[in-house]
This record gives sequence, structure tokens and C-alpha cells, in this order.
Amino acid sequence: VRNHMTGEYGGVPDTARHYKAQGKNWVAIGDDNYGEGSSREHAALEPRHLGARAIIVKSFARIHETNLKKQGLLALTFQEPSDYDRICPDDLISIRGLKDMAPGKPLQCVVRHSNGQEETLQLNHTFNDLQINWFRAGSALNFMKLKQ
Repeated sequence: VRNHMTGEYGGVPDTARHYKAQGKNWVAIGDDNYGEGSSREHAALEPRHLGARAIIVKSFARIHETNLKKQGLLALTFQEPSDYDRICPDDLISIRGLKDMAPGKPLQCVVRHSNGQEETLQLNHTFNDLQINWFRAGSALNFMKLKQ
């Protein structure tokens, strides 16, 4: 993946560690059935630990999607799966609509291309009210701690 801060290409973990050290949030873009074979909670814990804020994909493996939500990550799908092909390695991503996030209400993904053009894509989610609270608290455990 391309590190937007250095312009260099490297592995996802190395780039994520660099972003985390610099205090920069990041998102991962994935294809179909993201997380297949990754039903263990650790597979969702690592992106959280490395500073990810969202995973945007065509589709999720069911258990992995739930584990991402428990870790306080936004598990989002492209409303139009073909929008996956609109994302380029050097694009910057912003997610809009988080303040008013509600079950069944799509979010917007603003994609800023390297040529300066922007486009807005629609993102779906399957969060219920409790899971939205997990996201806002940073994880399910953080939310439970707040409730004590």
C-alpha cells in the first residue's frame, strides 16, 4: 500500500504503524467476503490497535463484521459494489454522517483523488443502536465500562 505521508509503498502493517505513530487515522478498502477465515477476535483487534477507524468493503464474512464492531471499528459496505473500483491507492477518504449515524441510515464516503477531484459514494452498515454506542465509545468493552 502507498503511505500517503512518505509516498513510499510498503506492507499494510508497516504503513499502519507509521500512521499510528504520526497520529493519523486510516481506513482499509477490501473486496468480497472480507475477513473470511478470520473469525477470531484478534483479527479485528489488530486493525484497531494499529489505528484503523473503518473497513470499507464489498461484503463481509459475518463473524468478522461483528468482531470489527465490537472493537469499535466502522464496518461499512459500498452501497454500489462497483464503487470499489473507483478507489485508487493515492486517494484520501473521509466518512461523513457519523454524528447522525442511525440504524439503516447510509453514510457518505468522500473520495479525494490525487488530481484534486472529489466524489461522494454511499456506504451501508448493519449497526444497531447498541453497536453504534460501541463505535462511539471506542469498543464494546469501553461502552460496558462507561455503563458501570
